[in-house]
Amino acid sequence: MFLRFALLLLLAVTARAGEIHRLWLTHQTDQPQRLMVNWETSEPLDSIVEFGDTPALGQSVRRTKPVKLHHLEIPFVERNATIHYRVRSGPQSSAVHAVQCYPTEELRVAVIANAGFAKVWWGDAVLAEKPHLLISAGDHIPALHSGHPVPSNDTSAFANLVALNPQLFATTPWLPLLGNHDREIRPRGARPPAEPVYDVDATAFREFFALPGDEWKWHFDVAEFGVRFIALDLNHLSDQGTTWQTCHSPKKDGPQFGWYRELMAASRQPYVITFYNERNSAVRGLEGGEWGRMIGQGSLAITGFGYYAERAEVDGMTYYNTSVGGSGTPYPDPKSAFLKSEDHFILLTFRREPRELRVALKNFAGEVLDAKTFTPRAGSAAQ
Repeated sequence: MFLRFALLLLLAVTARAGEIHRLWLTHQTDQPQRLMVNWETSEPLDSIVEFGDTPALGQSVRRTKPVKLHHLEIPFVERNATIHYRVRSGPQSSAVHAVQCYPTEELRVAVIANAGFAKVWWGDAVLAEKPHLLISAGDHIPALHSGHPVPSNDTSAFANLVALNPQLFATTPWLPLLGNHDREIRPRGARPPAEPVYDVDATAFREFFALPGDEWKWHFDVAEFGVRFIALDLNHLSDQGTTWQTCHSPKKDGPQFGWYRELMAASRQPYVITFYNERNSAVRGLEGGEWGRMIGQGSLAITGFGYYAERAEVDGMTYYNTSVGGSGTPYPDPKSAFLKSEDHFILLTFRREPRELRVALKNFAGEVLDAKTFTPRAGSAAQ
């Protein structure tokens, strides 16, 4: 904790000297041809991103409207290349950063969860894998509040997360999905209070991260590797209908059941991977097992529900649990095939020739805890 506090203090002092440190990269469309560059300033200023194939940059995009929270897109079309960029707002600017564009032969995607509850430094271990994309499966922060209620649009907790891993977030496109802690605006308490504890609409999350679709749910495709990633808003389902309710309804008449059903029916990708932040067995049983049947049409599912590493095999479908704070008490899936309490993340490696996906659970020393190889799913475009 002292190391984190010292880093935040250093960044705050240096920022006053005119350099922008908190940068994070996302995608706001469902395909990777555009890259969103995001940053903050302490006062409303204009937004400029300078970019190019070399550190000399040479191109730029600009928005003149003064804002504190900046989101500006740049082209991200080149493959097997590196793009360099720098941001500027008024007299402030950032260093020049380099981002590896999406590849043509091997795609590496790192998956983390529970960053808000990590006990040791995890960013360097993920960065060492040189991922082309980072997906985070919820609970990025302990809460939006610090013991007292905060406005639903208070993004400071997410800004603090970015400050802890500046190199990773400034150089790796990032697609997060929601956990319950990512929208907690007041202390939970021992029983449901009169006022809602969680902002179901996830206002701060959606303002801070520029994401595809509705942002609280999204899908993202990397066509060259035949993969579709789908993020659902499923967490703390037992609290639905109370002031502890955290997520949008999973009911058949809710805002995500029909969306997911239609998306799965239309998905012809060789690999379809579904993400959420709830216990796998609970999700499988939703709506009389309909959620489980829909998820089972895909390749695999990943949750950040528990603080442990797990792979479960259920009726030909593989379910993972992952956590960078992974040394907690495990709650085994009834169909668990691998289970371990250890800090870790997941590395997805997609290859085009031959077409395959390797999923590895890796600890922070780079050791593989568990691995499995997937081939294109039946009925997909690759069959």
